[in-house]
Amino acid sequence: MRRLLQRWLLAGVVIWLPIVATILAVRFLVDLLDQTIAWMPAAWQPERWLGFELPGLGLLFSLIIVLATGALAANWVGLKLLGVGESVVDRLPLIRSIYKSMKRVAETVFSDKGNAFREVLMLEYPRKGLWTLGFRTGQAPSEINRHTGRRMATVYVPTTPNPTSGFVVMADEDELVPLDMPVEAALQLIISMGALRPEGAEPAPVRIDAATPGR
Repeated sequence: MRRLLQRWLLAGVVIWLPIVATILAVRFLVDLLDQTIAWMPAAWQPERWLGFELPGLGLLFSLIIVLATGALAANWVGLKLLGVGESVVDRLPLIRSIYKSMKRVAETVFSDKGNAFREVLMLEYPRKGLWTLGFRTGQAPSEINRHTGRRMATVYVPTTPNPTSGFVVMADEDELVPLDMPVEAALQLIISMGALRPEGAEPAPVRIDAATPGR
């Protein structure tokens, strides 16, 4: 009976854990976007003239704003307005640095021509003999290549189980091992703390030399 209960408990955890985690993640994202309705003036907020709170209205408002901004920026008038706004931001020292950095990150990550976060790499980190997964984010600045005398690449090494935090390292191109593993599979491996392997990837047999000391 004890083993049967343990089996039932583990089966229940396996079923409910991904469901609850997915619900919490989606709820957090929806709640975050739903708060954008608070940016509107109080007199314009729909709750004021509806008389009750309407869940999901902020999410719809965010989607409309993003689509309208993209449509506006896709024509000549929008590009001119964007140029005027950026010229104003360019006169603000601290805000200018943050805006330009975030703009370059967005253009690099979401551009179809960009290679950032589209290639999974294997590298020895944090020391020789220990291997980890990383994502190529680009090439190192020429000054770094000049000081090291090597062709360096910038690699993002995510942490487990939260891949949104991590480290940016610069490694020699010759020391990086490109993998055919999809980015989604690498993220699953990282989030699961190595418990989930990419589909179809079976562990390779390890050959141990009987003459090796300590074996």
